Amino acid sequence: MKLVGFNFSKISMEKFTDKLENVKIDTKINVSEIKRVETNLLKLKEDVMGIDFNYVISYDPDIAKIELNGTVLLAVDSSMRRDLLKKWENKEMPGDFKFTLFNIILRKSNLRAMQLEDEMNLPLHVPLPALKKQAEESTDSTKNL
Repeated sequence: MKLVGFNFSKISMEKFTDKLENVKIDTKINVSEIKRVETNLLKLKEDVMGIDFNYVISYDPDIAKIELNGTVLLAVDSSMRRDLLKKWENKEMPGDFKFTLFNIILRKSNLRAMQLEDEMNLPLHVPLPALKKQAEESTDSTKNL
């Protein structure tokens, strides 16, 4: 499986209040459609699948909401395509496929969401790495004994 395309179709950010007390942040990914995509632009031996998604970050209680909609294009072999479309009839996905797909959506969407959160002065929904000051070493003369 190869990523051949990713685009956002909707980027929405609403901030309802500046009060950031007792903030609870929830995230949710929904896949609304999986379909085979016919394309003459890409010369691939694999089939191209289009997956429409919705990624929502909610800041509760009623503080803010970020919504990102888009499409992921993945090249898959014909056996995976058949398995995927068969399972999708029941709105299910093979485990490995779902794991890979959600990681792609998270990687791309989290970058955009963190930019919006920074611009709107909201706490980030995922913590960034930070440096911590080390405790100073003791200057006790008995240390080397």
